[in-house]
Amino acid sequence: MIKKTKSSILWNNQFSHKTVKYAGVHLIAEFWDGKNIDDKEEMEKLLVEASKEANNTPLKVAVHKFWPQGIMGVVLLAESHIALHYWPEYNYLAVDIFTCGDHSQPEKALEYLEKEIKPKKVEIKEIKRGVLSDEKDKK
Repeated sequence: MIKKTKSSILWNNQFSHKTVKYAGVHLIAEFWDGKNIDDKEEMEKLLVEASKEANNTPLKVAVHKFWPQGIMGVVLLAESHIALHYWPEYNYLAVDIFTCGDHSQPEKALEYLEKEIKPKKVEIKEIKRGVLSDEKDKK
């Protein structure tokens, strides 16, 4: 039997659409022809600030710079994660934002990143994660 903690109860009651509830929202974005990101400190700043804009709690940041080029970073959040993967040879940034929680606003993180990176082309997919049954279905 799975024990429900205060945290899991909050997590399970977050995003709802009519009678369907979701555990979280996953935004996947592709940024083309934006600012060149080549610096670990800059990547870390983008991740931390994006998480704050989304009203999330950053727990740990990891950034790795590839040789001869490219960089990736992830911020682990109390509410899940934000990850960025940059290919300078294509001027392409893959953005992955997955959040849950009463106060999470993943779209605000995406808006912040778009404002800072200024891509000429953006593609966004939204996935509602963890479809949960509503209270009526439990009876």
